[in-house]
Amino acid sequence: MANLSAAYTAPDANKTFEHEIPSTTGTLAAKQAHLTALQAQVPKLQDEINVFLTERMEEDKKAGQISAQEAKEEANYGEEVVEEE
Repeated sequence: MANLSAAYTAPDANKTFEHEIPSTTGTLAAKQAHLTALQAQVPKLQDEINVFLTERMEEDKKAGQISAQEAKEEANYGEEVVEEE
């Protein structure tokens, strides 16, 4: 088995996200199974990371550790912001 993993590192926290995927043995069927598992696991990994980061942001907000720039970016998340010169 192989692992799909991502690591989060910050001064006050570390977290590793992992999912097992079948390893390839060289046959076409094994390679297809590997890619199918990878396609299924990547969105799950992304969801776990998003939940974790959202929780961290909420903790930072409660602790008052969010900067003015971060607050501005969060308020405009998903919006196109055109800055005037």
